[in-house]
Amino acid sequence: MRYWKKYSKEERKKKIHQALAQNINFSEDISLGYPASQLDPQVFYDAPFLKDAPLLQTFVANPNHIGCHTLGDSENVFGGTHELEREVLNVLAVDVFKAEPETFDGYISPGGTEANIQALWMYRNYFCYQRGATSDEIAILASEDTHYSIPKGANLLGLNWIKIPVSSDKRIIDKTALGLQLTKAKGEGKRYFIVISNMGTTMFGSVDNPDDYISVLEKHQLEFKLHIDGAYGGFVYPFSHQASNINFSNPKISSITIDAHKMLQAPYGTGIFICRKGLIENVLTPEAAYVEGLDLTLCGSRSGANAVAVWMILFSYGPNRWFEKVSVLQMRTDFLCRELDKLGVAYFREPLMNIVTVDAAYVPKALASKYRLVPENHHDENHWYKIVLMHHVEVEHLTTFIADLKAELCLKPS
Repeated sequence: MRYWKKYSKEERKKKIHQALAQNINFSEDISLGYPASQLDPQVFYDAPFLKDAPLLQTFVANPNHIGCHTLGDSENVFGGTHELEREVLNVLAVDVFKAEPETFDGYISPGGTEANIQALWMYRNYFCYQRGATSDEIAILASEDTHYSIPKGANLLGLNWIKIPVSSDKRIIDKTALGLQLTKAKGEGKRYFIVISNMGTTMFGSVDNPDDYISVLEKHQLEFKLHIDGAYGGFVYPFSHQASNINFSNPKISSITIDAHKMLQAPYGTGIFICRKGLIENVLTPEAAYVEGLDLTLCGSRSGANAVAVWMILFSYGPNRWFEKVSVLQMRTDFLCRELDKLGVAYFREPLMNIVTVDAAYVPKALASKYRLVPENHHDENHWYKIVLMHHVEVEHLTTFIADLKAELCLKPS
């Protein structure tokens, strides 16, 4: 690991206090030009306990992390916490996703949905600006299990989403159908493709093989950019499958989304977007001339507290303890699958992921409600319920669920 290490509590506090000291202090420094301040002191007062709560201290100080701090200048009055964001991106891009140092750009976004739309926006503009494409010549390729942020982004950007079917048992992309869809798309004038490959789909936790897309697109001699949506799996799969090449060691992969507010347990509204150098400039907004370094993000202003939260979590654990945490969740997932096997219950589980999606035919609605299982569809016929093995889900909870499920299945008429 080049950047990721474990800091003690006192070391973490010291680093964050030093970062805040480098930022502007609106209550002490003269600052006439910024449409910002610390949180209203009449409401969020400077309580003494904040000195021992660096995240809350950052929240009250209210640093603005507008822009992309891996490229050019940034707002200098928040330079201290911007540096902590850069440290987070170094850990994730280089140590986790195998990029070479200084070969990437990125930022802490307000969630994976924005990060995915940032990728779509960036690639649409890349094809338009660098290849002279029109929007009608660009299409999005993504599986039917893909997160709803992709059709949302397609709608916002005026692009077509070509939905690729997957097998019902293994959730694997149907390469034959992909080839047929590409033939049809070429006939309709599509020449450039934005590919979304999933590292942990929302409902099934399934992991796409990017090579399935790459091989078919190259066979058709089509130009594409490949984005990995690791919003769920990004803090699981690289640790449970350390031999995986779904990272920047694969030259065909150009960008990755991760969500810190899922597995990492950061506050909601914390995503991460990382891309190779030379791409994010395609969404530069020159009209933001009053912003030092301009802006290359969809959201614009964003809270620095989210970046500090991710920094605190990563450097509290270090790589070894994080690997241990993921390993424990894998063991709990294995336990649940063994118990379901004993009962003859049908389910899907992506190997090395910590989501188990159970066939709804085996789970009465009352039981699903009792254990707050998430259905595939709240508004129509439901075929699946998912169980997510998060940190708070212990073997004791699973044992109780299995006992109740067994009782229900015993009462069910054969």
